Amino acid sequence: MKTTNAAAVSSVSSAGEDVGSDCFVRVRKRDFEKLEAEVRTLRELMPKEKLVLKQQLWECREELQQQKAFYTELGAASCTLLWSASQREETIRDILADGKLEPFLSIAGQTMETFIKFLNDEAKPQQSSNSKEHHLVLALAGVVTNIAAVSCGRDFLSSSAHILLDTLLQLLCLMKPGVFPKLKVLMLMALYNITISGNGLKLISESPGLLPLLCTLLEDPDPEVCLQSLRLLQSLLLEREVMSHMTTDFLSSFPLSRIHHLASSRHPALKQIAQETLEDLASFTNTQTKDAVKEQ
Repeated sequence: MKTTNAAAVSSVSSAGEDVGSDCFVRVRKRDFEKLEAEVRTLRELMPKEKLVLKQQLWECREELQQQKAFYTELGAASCTLLWSASQREETIRDILADGKLEPFLSIAGQTMETFIKFLNDEAKPQQSSNSKEHHLVLALAGVVTNIAAVSCGRDFLSSSAHILLDTLLQLLCLMKPGVFPKLKVLMLMALYNITISGNGLKLISESPGLLPLLCTLLEDPDPEVCLQSLRLLQSLLLEREVMSHMTTDFLSSFPLSRIHHLASSRHPALKQIAQETLEDLASFTNTQTKDAVKEQ
C-alpha cells in the first residue's frame, strides 16, 4: 500500500497540485471499524430523521397558514370598520391630524399590488372573489376612495401619495376584463375624486398610459366599470388645458364607437353618462378645430 504522511499531503495541496485517488493515508483498524459503524448507524437512522424533518416542516407550514389566515381576517375586519368610519369627513380630518396616513397608504398600495400580481401569476381570480384577501383589498381601496372624497384628503393624496396613485393606475392595467369589478370601480372612483383637485387632475392626466387604460376599461363587461371610466374621462375633458397635450393621441386612438354603444345601454346611469361624454367629446373636438383654424 502506498502511504504518505500529513505533511506531504499538505505541502502538495498548497503547491496547487491535485491530490488524486491514488493517494492514501494510514488509518488504524480500530478507528476504521468505528467509522464504519457510525456510517452504518447513520444509514439506518437517515429515513427516520428525514421523516421527522418532513413532519416538522409540514407543521411549520400549517402554523404559518393559520397565522396568515388569522391576520388576514383581522386586517379585513379592521379595514372594513375603517372603511365605514371614513365615510365621515370628521374621521378623515382626524386621520390627517394624527400624521399616520402616509404609512397606511404605503401599506395599502403594497397589499393591493401583492394581491393582484399573485392572482395574475398563480390563482384563478374567480375563485378568490369571496376570499378574506379580496375583502381586505376592497376595504383598503374603499378607504382611499373616501379619503379622496374629502377636499383635505385629496389634497394630501395629490401632494404626498404619488406612488400610491401610480400603483392604482398600474394595477388597473394588470387586471383583466371582467375580473374583480368591485375593486376596479373603487380604484376608478378614487382616481376620479382626486381629479377634482387641480393638482390631482394634472398629476393623473400626465400618466403616459392613461388613455390606453381608459380604452381598455371601456371594453370591460361590467357596466359599473365602464361608468366610472367615463366619469374619469369626463373629468379630463372638462379641463381644456389638461387635454391640450393629449389631443393627437386622443383623437386617433379613442374608441368612439364603444361610447356610442354604451349610449344605448340598458343601464340608465351608464347610458346617460355615455351620452353626456359624447356631447363633451363633440364640444372638445369643435373647440380644437376652431383653434386650429385660428392658428392658420
